[in-house]
Amino acid sequence: MSKVVKKKPDKQQISVAWRFYVVVGVIVFVYAGLLARSAYIQIIEPDMLKRQGDMRSLRTAAHTVQRGSIVDRNGLELAISVPVETVWADPKIVMENNALAMKEHWQALADVLGRDVSKLTSRIVKNPGKRFVYVERKVSPAMAKYIKELKIPGIHLRKESKRFYPSGEISAHVVGFTNVDDSGIEGIERVYDQLLTGTDGNKKYRKDAKGRKIEILSEQESTQPKDIVLSIDQRIQAIAYKELKGAVKAFKATSGSVVVTNVHTGEVLALVNSPSYNPNNRRNTAIHRFRNRAITDFYEPGSTLKPLTTLTALEFGSAKANSIIDTNPGWMRLGGRRVSDTPNRGKLSLTDILVHSSNVGTAKLALSVPKEYLLDKFFDAGFGEQTGVDLIGESTGIMHDRQRWSKFELSTLSFGHGVAATPLQLAKFYSTLANGGIKKPLTIIKKGTLDTLPLEDERIFSEQSSYEVVEMLESVVNDHTANAKVDGYRVGGKTGTAIKAFAGGYGNDYVGLFAGMAPISNPEIVVVVVINEPGGDLYHGGEVAAPVFSRVMKGALRVLNIAPDAKRVADQNESKPVLKNEQEKADA
Repeated sequence: MSKVVKKKPDKQQISVAWRFYVVVGVIVFVYAGLLARSAYIQIIEPDMLKRQGDMRSLRTAAHTVQRGSIVDRNGLELAISVPVETVWADPKIVMENNALAMKEHWQALADVLGRDVSKLTSRIVKNPGKRFVYVERKVSPAMAKYIKELKIPGIHLRKESKRFYPSGEISAHVVGFTNVDDSGIEGIERVYDQLLTGTDGNKKYRKDAKGRKIEILSEQESTQPKDIVLSIDQRIQAIAYKELKGAVKAFKATSGSVVVTNVHTGEVLALVNSPSYNPNNRRNTAIHRFRNRAITDFYEPGSTLKPLTTLTALEFGSAKANSIIDTNPGWMRLGGRRVSDTPNRGKLSLTDILVHSSNVGTAKLALSVPKEYLLDKFFDAGFGEQTGVDLIGESTGIMHDRQRWSKFELSTLSFGHGVAATPLQLAKFYSTLANGGIKKPLTIIKKGTLDTLPLEDERIFSEQSSYEVVEMLESVVNDHTANAKVDGYRVGGKTGTAIKAFAGGYGNDYVGLFAGMAPISNPEIVVVVVINEPGGDLYHGGEVAAPVFSRVMKGALRVLNIAPDAKRVADQNESKPVLKNEQEKADA
């Protein structure tokens, strides 16, 4: 029996086997790693994979809406959005293409934008990895065309809209303005920002490798913005601004305001201030020019409140339209302080008290009614409260609501001292008076154009007493303030001149006022004029404010096509028999 001899594996066989196992091990390891990675991505962190896929296939198409317009009551545009383009840079592309070496092109870009070229290029150098940097927002189409022709790599344009105000400084304080992102920050632009803005729409969809839409995932409809229709009549607004601006300059005044209202609706037909500003170019504009003084600034109204005191006495019954008030000796002492007239007017009717603006007569009317009744009527007239226009920054003025009032304080209150009102508040009271004692909330929005709950009217004075005072105010214009007359129309109103108060007392500056209405036969329009701190020799309301009132009222009556009433009344008077004495008048 032969013996089997086993051969030992040679070294070559061992090496092949070792390498085989190594290769198999590596393959197994790699596949295990891939399997683990796949499991990690798909099970533990699947969101990252989805996100990467979405970045390659998901797209969003935005549907932007332009900001709504602001128009006057006749549809004239006061604020519109116009297409413009914004210049932006892709610093990464600029640097990759060595575009900064195009020095002449960058200099041309800086020149057209009015920028320093070194500051312009430094923004690129400081942010080399960024993909978006604003260069200049909302440039004109001509500038955009020029920039496009420069063909600087990495400099791009994109479409936006810019707010434009066709009326410029005339309606600036009412309309307001937006910031660079089209958000309202002043005036109507701010108050109705949400309605004017609307909401952008968008559509999310998935595309394939060739860029074709294969699936719409979601779609959000845009909300169209609303146009805001103001109660302002731009024709009257332009007249008022022209006359006010001229008066402020002529009388070297610090500022001025004019308010025009519709008596029967409470709509504000014009609201202007001087100085104003250009909302299309606000660079280097002093901050104080942005202030809507007609609603923010308040002054002691002076004698323009004497009709309210007279009306209060009529309402209470302590005086009648034909009452005679003895103002002799032209002064009266109240609690050690003096109320006086210059000169002594003696016995005066209520009409004469207003015509001659008697402080003594007005004080006696005020003291003839209970304190609480007098104060209530001042509050009822709208002093110490907002007018209803709902504009940002409106002041309530100053009307003290305290328990203790001295007779002297009540007396000075009766002729417009110790109380402060805005021009708009004064316009509201005169509108109430002209409307037969019915107080209407003022509005800057045309009636019936917004879905808002209407504010209720309130009767605060009787119709008879109101019209009696209105007729007295006609005598004031006819007999004492010829500067306020309007040819062909019966006009009523009252002057006011007040020394400006400051902390601790009164200074040397004046405020000249005039407030009135027309036509007296059926009042439709109220105009209030305030000239603040006239710097010349003329400062009384009848001298600085009444002429502005006359021209603004004349223009408003003409624009609204309101028929003259002066000739009609004159003809009626001529047809009546002449009454020879008071007894005959009573019998008639």
